[in-house]
Amino acid sequence: MNKTDTDGFEKLKFGLDIQMNLWYVVVLEKELISMSTRKLLTNGNAFKRTDNRWGGVVWYMDEQGERKRKSFSGTTKAEVNKKMTEYIAAFNDSIIESQETKKRLKDSMQNWLEVFKFPSVERTTYDRYECTAKNQIYPFIGDKVVGDIKSADIKKLLNDKMNEGYAYTTVKKVHNVLNEYFRYLTQQEYIDRNPMISAPMIKKSNFLAAQDKENLPTSETITVYTPEEIKIFKEEAFSTFSNGKRKYQQAAAYILMLNTGLRTGEVLGLLNSDIDLENRVMHLNRGVKEISKRDGVTAEKGREVKVGKLKSATSKRDVPLNDTAIEMILDLRKEFYFGEDSPLIPDENGDFTRPVNFRKRYYRILKAAGIETKGLHSLRHTFATNLVNGIKQPDGSIKSLTPRQVADLLGHTTSEITELYYVKRDLAKLNGITVGFDM
Repeated sequence: MNKTDTDGFEKLKFGLDIQMNLWYVVVLEKELISMSTRKLLTNGNAFKRTDNRWGGVVWYMDEQGERKRKSFSGTTKAEVNKKMTEYIAAFNDSIIESQETKKRLKDSMQNWLEVFKFPSVERTTYDRYECTAKNQIYPFIGDKVVGDIKSADIKKLLNDKMNEGYAYTTVKKVHNVLNEYFRYLTQQEYIDRNPMISAPMIKKSNFLAAQDKENLPTSETITVYTPEEIKIFKEEAFSTFSNGKRKYQQAAAYILMLNTGLRTGEVLGLLNSDIDLENRVMHLNRGVKEISKRDGVTAEKGREVKVGKLKSATSKRDVPLNDTAIEMILDLRKEFYFGEDSPLIPDENGDFTRPVNFRKRYYRILKAAGIETKGLHSLRHTFATNLVNGIKQPDGSIKSLTPRQVADLLGHTTSEITELYYVKRDLAKLNGITVGFDM
């Protein structure tokens, strides 16, 4: 056999080796590459080239399903085999890395958050998702391999949170994030079965019973101010030092909220030009939120103010002003006024006030007044409750509004939201109501 025949035989032998190795390698790597379109087709074989150097080829399929090859060369067969072995090892590692089921949950979930959730939700919503993941999920099951996580792992996490005394809403947020994440894995066919199917959220009644807490109707858990508390709050809010200077900056803002039902972000987003005192109305066009500082999607230290759209389409509305609300607006302008295009409740530089500073001042007033801690949203709840239940007038009559009217004032889509989550029912009105209905 001459040299030409030998070369032809080597090429033929190499071609046969590729075909023979194809089935073997695909079967061998079946589990490894089952979730990826990148596939290693052959392990390669070193062969003597016509220039007396050694060569080798590893065939693979890329992400688009196209057959590709990687060529190697060297002065010895051992050198070429070493190069191919190292390449194949790196190739296999890259395939493993590309499979979500082989990753740790915290790496996979963080990638899902940054790629899928960050562009599609409000920044405050994303901050909440990421905060829940980093504080309530990663420390407990974050190091588990995604493909190894079972329903029992999810149930244990939820049960542990419940037994540790976490609030029902906090544990529900954990469940919601996990539910969305595993639904994504299922939809992308990274996993065959969603472990959340067998790990439903614990019923609220059972959750509270396990914590020895009473399962009260939603309307009974709403916090509102009593008339006595409102009086005490106002006295403290407008109190002064011995020199006559007020103790609390922009205290009138809280009374304005009490008389308009505005959310914190809504009242802080008001410009002076949004207020029409002549027609006794304010126009809500924007809201103020506090979000994590970020370089792209990566969180940095600190938080910043973001001025943007309101919570929903119905949040953009006109709110009528009563006498007290107008009085509070004038009081705020007397304290700080930087022009019509500046915020009604500005900071010292005329910029939008940070919600965190606004809340801190509010809690200082509550503490000094000796009033039980209530969130800022309690001012909104009090507004809604008084309008629906009614306020006694000087002539003894009760003036009230329908839930639908109050829903429009609050910017709610439906009156059911208002009645269920914002109005604390006055059950005293039922006293004696069945008199005359004897059967």
